Amino acid sequence: MGIDLPLIWAIIIAFGLMMYVVMDGFDLGIGILFPFVRDRTDRDTMVNTVAPVWDGNETWLVLGGAGLFAAFPMAYAALLSALYLPLALMLVGLIWRGVAFEFRFKADEAHRPFWDKAFTGGSYLATFCQGLALGAFIDGFAMTDGAFAGGVLDWLTPFSVFTGAGMLVAYALLGSTWLVMKTEGPLQSRMIALARPITWLLLAVIGAVSLWTPIAHPSIAARWFVLPDILFFIPVPGLVLLTSWQLKRLLRRGSHAGPFMAALFLLFLGYSGLAISLWPNIIPPGISIWQAAAPPQSMGFALVGALLIIPVILAYTAWSYFVFRGKVRAGEGYH
Repeated sequence: MGIDLPLIWAIIIAFGLMMYVVMDGFDLGIGILFPFVRDRTDRDTMVNTVAPVWDGNETWLVLGGAGLFAAFPMAYAALLSALYLPLALMLVGLIWRGVAFEFRFKADEAHRPFWDKAFTGGSYLATFCQGLALGAFIDGFAMTDGAFAGGVLDWLTPFSVFTGAGMLVAYALLGSTWLVMKTEGPLQSRMIALARPITWLLLAVIGAVSLWTPIAHPSIAARWFVLPDILFFIPVPGLVLLTSWQLKRLLRRGSHAGPFMAALFLLFLGYSGLAISLWPNIIPPGISIWQAAAPPQSMGFALVGALLIIPVILAYTAWSYFVFRGKVRAGEGYH
């Protein structure tokens, strides 16, 4: 029995994208929360919690994109053609917030507010565009002979706009719970107060997407309610409710790391629901990972490099988070 290279590569890419969502999500969430925190010292502390690690978080996005190019060139060409504008705007947002991240610490008092707004704007733009791309991916793409055959604005639909707004809510929850874990005092109390309504709002978003998706996409509805997919799908709604209840409970009890872990699991449940809905299609609605795969020789060659580099990325990521563990206090950190 041979090795199923398309399946292995699909797992690697899915893992890389999930790691990006997890690790850059709370980073972007900090920028999303900036308008709700006016004190300059508190804003500096918020940024200092991610200053040592924020740029390394985006390594996973590069890995996912490179893996898609190497293993599924048809999907890479189709998805980038279909999502060119939102992905380009996402990169603009990431670059803009990265510049603002550095410049806000060097700016004088007159220019600091501008760079704060730039950091916030870049975070909102990058996050919203990620949600747009996600919504368009769920909607599916018009394909002819393995190439994208749709229009330049096919990605812009009411559903994709809603998922863009939903992504802002999800990252805001990650950001607030991250700051609950990494800060203390009034700033931590403020984040606890923000995390509570954001949790309810995210639950509403998850519920709306869960209803909208099968109504708008009968093929997904059929997938949800047939064997064996229904066996995987049935536990997800219950786990979402249970995790949300636990998250609220941990916030009330004053737990530090617990709410962030619960928020991560809540995001993972949403990611797993997406996988159940679309598997094994890599170009929805009907092109599978096996149909879009590169030649076995190319996939095997690239896999050797991936299996070498992924442990290195995991190791230095774990080490950096270990070194910079603990609370961040006002006046300490990035300069």
